[in-house]
Amino acid sequence: MSRLSEKRKETLLRRYGNINAAAGPGGMKPGGPGGRRHGGFGGRGGPRSGIGGGKPKNATATINRLLAYIGRDKFKILFVFAFVLGGTLANLAGSYILRPIINNLVTAERTAEEKLSYLIIGILIMAGIYLVGIACTYLQQRIMIGVSQNALVKIREDLFGKVQKLPVKYHDTHTHGDTMSRFTNDLDAVGEILNSTMVQIFSGVITLIGIVALMFVINWILAVVTIVTVPLFFYVGNMIGQQSRKYYIGQQQALGAVNGYIEETVTGQKVIKVFNHEETTMEEFAFLSDNLRKEQMKAQFFGGIMGPVMGNLSQVSFALSATVGGILCLTSNFDIGGLTIFTNYSRQFSRPISELSMQMNTIYAALAGAERVFEVLDESPEAADTPDAIEICAETNPAECARPIKGEVVLKNVTFGYVPGQTVLKKINITAKPGQKIAIVGSTGAGKTTIMNLINRFYEIEEGEILIDGINIKNIKKDSLRSNIAMVLQDTHLFSGAVRENIRYGRLDATDDEVVAAAKIACAHSFIQKLPQGYDNCIGG
Repeated sequence: MSRLSEKRKETLLRRYGNINAAAGPGGMKPGGPGGRRHGGFGGRGGPRSGIGGGKPKNATATINRLLAYIGRDKFKILFVFAFVLGGTLANLAGSYILRPIINNLVTAERTAEEKLSYLIIGILIMAGIYLVGIACTYLQQRIMIGVSQNALVKIREDLFGKVQKLPVKYHDTHTHGDTMSRFTNDLDAVGEILNSTMVQIFSGVITLIGIVALMFVINWILAVVTIVTVPLFFYVGNMIGQQSRKYYIGQQQALGAVNGYIEETVTGQKVIKVFNHEETTMEEFAFLSDNLRKEQMKAQFFGGIMGPVMGNLSQVSFALSATVGGILCLTSNFDIGGLTIFTNYSRQFSRPISELSMQMNTIYAALAGAERVFEVLDESPEAADTPDAIEICAETNPAECARPIKGEVVLKNVTFGYVPGQTVLKKINITAKPGQKIAIVGSTGAGKTTIMNLINRFYEIEEGEILIDGINIKNIKKDSLRSNIAMVLQDTHLFSGAVRENIRYGRLDATDDEVVAAAKIACAHSFIQKLPQGYDNCIGG
């Protein structure tokens, strides 16, 4: 029996499911520099944004942006649609060849030898038509995969490039799991619609138009009888689709909750163990996992019954066509071959409708995923340097730039808040002379880390100014400013690779001797030497 209260369950769903928090207590933003990203278990991390899903907000704009990416290969796209058209027409024509073949077999005007000869010729023609269809299908798939992958590579590169240019504020207010889901879940959904769904929609529409046209060519009375059932197909398909979309949204939100919770608890395992929260964590995960199971059962049920329901409705259409066709054969000299291929088309008639209906969930998921990707691409990047921004350098290397500095840092009447109306720092004045050691002491959330972030221009101050040797840091190029500030982060992050490569990350052209010298200054040389491979010891994956 779960010990979780209803309030706690509601909190879990809200925190990890589908909500973005603006600020935590005391004016500090959730998971921001003042707190740790592990959050939730003795840390200060705030609510997490979940993985979105469901119906897109602006489908037209999203489709246009996706088309712009694949439009770079517009000539290949034209070939794809040409091959799709060729393959679809070949399949329809192959079925139509059955009409003269069957009429030849049932006629009494030809001998058995003539019937066999015509049968062989008909089969060869049908085989040739279907081989053309197979070739068209192969070519359109081959070309479309290349087009879609080119588009995905470009979207992925644009997304990764944009993430590198986003301000620290964005990363402080979005979870790592949420950002990663844009590269994985959302781009996978986009890839699915680019790889196959677009082609299937086009193929389905062409197939439907072709079948209707051939039906009227064969017998307009039977065509009318079949088309009468179309409103029923659309009504039932739309009704099931609406239910499916509704539960699909719930499924995506529940999936986001599970993924977000896993990401946070795996990252914060040490904190969980320190506070003996293993049992509570397992109970909370069991609740979220069970909630996902319930939502998936609803979504999968309505998604799964679409095919069988539409298939049974097509049997009704087939039965009507066969019955009326049989009567026409007896009363209006309607040929047996025509009835045979018409009933075949009648069976195929519901297939593109059913496929188009079943594709709606895939389309909605892909467009919703694309919107989440484009949301990041549309985020405002870190503020650019002013046109007259200068470069600075250490006084010991005056030849490297025009403005060597000694290192005096002054904060004058600095006021700042992460959220408008919630001030963290108010009229702060600090002066650090060159070579002087300054300790900033205060309670949790007082703004110690915030001051360091402001000096590095991770955030822009609201009032006052920060000066380095009398130069306002707004007039210094960010790259130059940060490359001259040594900052030890509150949370240690090591990249996969050798120890020496992690030390060298601050200056990629540093020699091995300089790496060792830096490790000695940081009092890390002795324990690095005790590692199995020393400075070449691999960290992480």
